[in-house]
Amino acid sequence: MGDLIIPNEIISSKIYFIRNQKIMIDKDLSELFEIEPKALRQQVKRNLDKFPEHFMFRLTELEVEMMIAEKAILSKQVLGGSLPYVFTEHGVLQLANVLKSKRATQVSIKIIEVFVSLRNFLTDNLNLKLEVEMIKKKLINQDKNIELVFTYLDELMEKQENKVERNKIGYKN
Repeated sequence: MGDLIIPNEIISSKIYFIRNQKIMIDKDLSELFEIEPKALRQQVKRNLDKFPEHFMFRLTELEVEMMIAEKAILSKQVLGGSLPYVFTEHGVLQLANVLKSKRATQVSIKIIEVFVSLRNFLTDNLNLKLEVEMIKKKLINQDKNIELVFTYLDELMEKQENKVERNKIGYKN
């Protein structure tokens, strides 16, 4: 990939979760692609037909306020005064195709790799959680079975204690 060195941590710190999707903001992408945010937006506007809703959408005022509150965005001024475009994993790839620069292609490949590693991490995490839940269920069932055994033992012991001495049948000395 040439001399492109962008740590995965930098890319992953620019991935946010909105509308149940992992997204990246146009301003962050323009930084990574090393182009002006205005130029990026112009290219997107010229090629809107290549960006369906599940590739790219604009944030609402409420979503921007929420991101500011969560410290994901410092302020509205950082966004350049307009509601930002945000891109999903597929949108990032499409953006590189639209921008047609070597840098955009290299960076988008790196970004996609980070998206994939995040997805793998989440899947692994989910599998771990499911396994832990299965173990918990087994332990709960075992606890219930052990309690049941002790209850039966207590009942047996009570029966033994409450047993009345009967007269023995047979020869007496």
